[in-house]
Amino acid sequence: MKVSLFITCLSDAIFPRVGEAMVRLLARYGVELEFPTVQTCCGQPAYNSGYWDEARTSARTIIAAFEDSDFVIAPSGSCTYMIHHYAELFKGDRAMLEKAEQLQNKTYEFTQFLVQVLGVTDLGAEFRHTVTYHPSCHGSRLLGVKDEPMELLKQVRGLQFVPLPFAEDCCGFGGTFAVKMADISGAMVTEKVDHIKETAAEVLVGLDMACLMNIAGNLRYRGEPVRVMHLAELLYEGVKQS
Repeated sequence: MKVSLFITCLSDAIFPRVGEAMVRLLARYGVELEFPTVQTCCGQPAYNSGYWDEARTSARTIIAAFEDSDFVIAPSGSCTYMIHHYAELFKGDRAMLEKAEQLQNKTYEFTQFLVQVLGVTDLGAEFRHTVTYHPSCHGSRLLGVKDEPMELLKQVRGLQFVPLPFAEDCCGFGGTFAVKMADISGAMVTEKVDHIKETAAEVLVGLDMACLMNIAGNLRYRGEPVRVMHLAELLYEGVKQS
């Protein structure tokens, strides 16, 4: 079985520790992640901005990079769901459409793969902190990743989970939205951080580094000591401590 890591732009360029955590966690279950070096951006910024020709260029590269993989695993629900749009990009090209659909069917967000494919919910992790969880919009609403992270968090020894008020509200990032509508975006992330503060949690965890980066920036700006982590990082730290 060939399982490949789709690292995504932010994790590759800014948060490589997330990819490392995924690799080390999956290795515990005999999964050795391949890393096609030709992979690139999923094309979502271009797609969302209406530049579909440019998005197709990225999509072709991604499809070729993972064509021989049995499974493709990503640390981002947003980038994972972008692959679902490839069928729309190539609806007039039968050969590429077929390849796009094949890629979609074998691509999973990290927690999806752990729970749905490997059947793993208890990694034996220990993490004695108060934790709250932000469900990213694309991952939860479009990709449907809701139960998987909760099942994983429930099994972590010593973890005290505190629900986040208005958790499903967007953090305000939204890729290019944060640039085009900066004032609205800033108000949204400020409100999100207000709710995080209500929980008195020590750690905020999520599944998408774009959202977590946005929230972490607001937390730092306001001098709040909340630690922000991808769930893969939390689980890997937890298994090291157990």
